[in-house]
Amino acid sequence: MTVRKAWIVAGSAVAAGLSFVMVLVVGVYLVAGNLAGGLSGGARNLAKGAVPAAYQALVEKWGNLCPAINPALLAAQLYQESGFNPKAQSAAAAQGIAQFIPGTWATHGIDGDGDGDRDVWDPADAIPSAASYDCSLAKYVKDVPGDPKRNMLASYNAGAYAVIKYRGVPPYKETQNYVKTITTLEESFAAPVSRLDPSKQAAGAIAYAQKKLGTLYLWGGDGTAEDGGRFDCSGLTKAAYESVGVTLPRVANDQWNAGPHPARNELLPGDLVFFSDDLGNSRAIRHVGIYVGGGYMIDAPRTGAVIRFDPIDTPDYFGATRVTEDGAKALPTTV
Repeated sequence: MTVRKAWIVAGSAVAAGLSFVMVLVVGVYLVAGNLAGGLSGGARNLAKGAVPAAYQALVEKWGNLCPAINPALLAAQLYQESGFNPKAQSAAAAQGIAQFIPGTWATHGIDGDGDGDRDVWDPADAIPSAASYDCSLAKYVKDVPGDPKRNMLASYNAGAYAVIKYRGVPPYKETQNYVKTITTLEESFAAPVSRLDPSKQAAGAIAYAQKKLGTLYLWGGDGTAEDGGRFDCSGLTKAAYESVGVTLPRVANDQWNAGPHPARNELLPGDLVFFSDDLGNSRAIRHVGIYVGGGYMIDAPRTGAVIRFDPIDTPDYFGATRVTEDGAKALPTTV
């Protein structure tokens, strides 16, 4: 949503862009059959800037505490619980970055930084405690059939007894949704370890954005009649994916977590591309566009400019997200 540096695109580049877009969009579907399997298993290292720098070392260290968890999974839990806000407090009295309720903290809180106290408001204690609690739950249900990670998450939500009773994730809608949400969000915090399947909605999102080329930018614009059909950067990307049935959050730094992150050399048309002045913190992202191929995106760049083609290879390029339906649905409504 914020103002981005102006990048001048020559008219010849725009014309060339119009010609290559349709070829590349068709290519999305031609390569789809060759990119089977999505993300592979194994260690789930953090994507670049996925976690605020102040907590990255803690998440990387404690996310490897036991085989049932990994840094990306631990990051997904913290994001879901508090949006990495160490001062978060819920109506149910859950506290801190990991949202422990007092009774659970009393039993499972640990002195993660070794300073002699256990402070639920201190991420140096709360993040290690969250990892330790996950691993304790995993031990409780270690003999239950199925995926240890899913069983651990189900225990976190429904209790270990329910997982033991039902020999796996219990048939509770809330618990099943919780497990799916966290495992889906895990993908958005993990560095990709193999090629990623293209989004089925990518071509439609690009087609929508193409129709808006030349439209004047409006700060906070969502493209409504009240906005005169105008957009800002994240308003455009939200509307483009909404046109194909995928609902994204409103602001750019929340859209970052709507799916896994392809490397620069694996970008496909329809990927969201992000920009920031702080390349180590996804929460500092301030601009987003829709990749169309050839090193270009369609974006709404700044006040006074129009929706246009812009290059992505600039000093403030942060990274990309391959939007998925499940990824968008898993995002918390507020972070």
